[in-house]
Amino acid sequence: MQQAAVATSAPVEKNNSRITNGWAMYDWANSVYPLVITSTIFPIYYGSVAVNERGQDMVNFLGFNLPGSSLYTYAISASFLIIAGLSPILTAIADFSGRKKLFLRFFCFLGAASCAGLFFFTKETFGLSVLLLMSATIGWAGSIVFYNSYLPLIATEDQYDRLSAKGFSLGYVGSVILLVLSLVIVLKPDLVGIDPANKALPPRISFLFTGLWWAIFGQFALSRLPADTGRPDHMPAAQGNFLLNGFHELSNVWQQIKQLPMLKRFLLAYFTYNMGVQTVMYVATVFGDKVLKLESQALIITILLLQVVAILGAYLFARLSEAIGNTRALSWSVAVWALICVAGYFVQAGWSFYALASVIGLTMGGVQSLSRSTYSKIIPENTPDTASYFSFFDVTEKLSIVIGTAVFGIISQITGDMRNSILALIVFFILGLIFLFRMRGQNLRPDAATAEETPIRQAAL
Repeated sequence: MQQAAVATSAPVEKNNSRITNGWAMYDWANSVYPLVITSTIFPIYYGSVAVNERGQDMVNFLGFNLPGSSLYTYAISASFLIIAGLSPILTAIADFSGRKKLFLRFFCFLGAASCAGLFFFTKETFGLSVLLLMSATIGWAGSIVFYNSYLPLIATEDQYDRLSAKGFSLGYVGSVILLVLSLVIVLKPDLVGIDPANKALPPRISFLFTGLWWAIFGQFALSRLPADTGRPDHMPAAQGNFLLNGFHELSNVWQQIKQLPMLKRFLLAYFTYNMGVQTVMYVATVFGDKVLKLESQALIITILLLQVVAILGAYLFARLSEAIGNTRALSWSVAVWALICVAGYFVQAGWSFYALASVIGLTMGGVQSLSRSTYSKIIPENTPDTASYFSFFDVTEKLSIVIGTAVFGIISQITGDMRNSILALIVFFILGLIFLFRMRGQNLRPDAATAEETPIRQAAL
């Protein structure tokens, strides 16, 4: 296998609290997007706008008539498909040029500005607002791959699980704080001087606050991450343009990946179970609104509670992985998700819904945090090409979201019942479990022979 070169231009002190805390704070900054925009206030507001003149779930978008709920899932799918296509090239360029932070900053502000632009979302601006939703999603998804790539650069392997859990936990806390502030505006507009009769304005103000929160705290996190140092010492002198060099760098990383069987096995497992996890997270609010007919306030408060439980879940599964290994801990989490699909098919409004939401919250934080830290343990230690490696993780994640949300939307559109879509997701979790079982009892990193070429510390599954 090609030896993983170590950049010598600017070594980063690992486990430096200022850097690691700054890194974790980007979760605090960007997690307001998935909570406010994809999970709570925006889907509810979108559902109230995405109806025809008879109040039916039907809209016209770019000349096509289709259910507004299906358009929502299609827009999410298209956004992730776009970033999945761009991510490998952009991360390779970032590795070649040594400018991870520049790309992270660009996508951060793209997403933040798009969220703020949703302040102007009305029936009259419906088409443009859907495009802004897609732009916000691209900004969020694009920034995550560069953000994740810093984990193996700033921490030692024994800290991956806990630091990853810390990031997700801070994200849940920060997003909850902003959601509470948004709820005050949405539910009690008169307290902030807004006419309660103007029901459209408070949600739109929350979208503006989301963009501002993301931009401000994102800049705080960026200020603490290591500065871009330019082209690493191991990289050849630039020949031609950065795009061609990006392709060359991506090809080099791909050649290395082909000789890492455990990495390929994990990506296959992650691809399958993540289709189910992400789809449930993206459509949960729409499901509660359209199928269970829950009141908006009940939906938002439930998801607020879910975020709080997820903090416990992230740390619980980090400790579990320390006790029984990453793959076993992930397997337990995925098995619970499979049961969630079965329960979701039968769930009704009331105590069963709240119980199911609590279980989702507990496993949501665990599976996301452990997936990121497990992948960090598999990539070659001390490789400078972390962004390129994480682009494959990112593409796997995004394609799984594209397929998962698209399958959910198609089944729902064909059968006319979202419950059938929820139940169908169990297939993804079963396949994920099968692929995880194939990794049991093996080492995360290459065998000893390969380790002689690349100094890597063995990590047990």
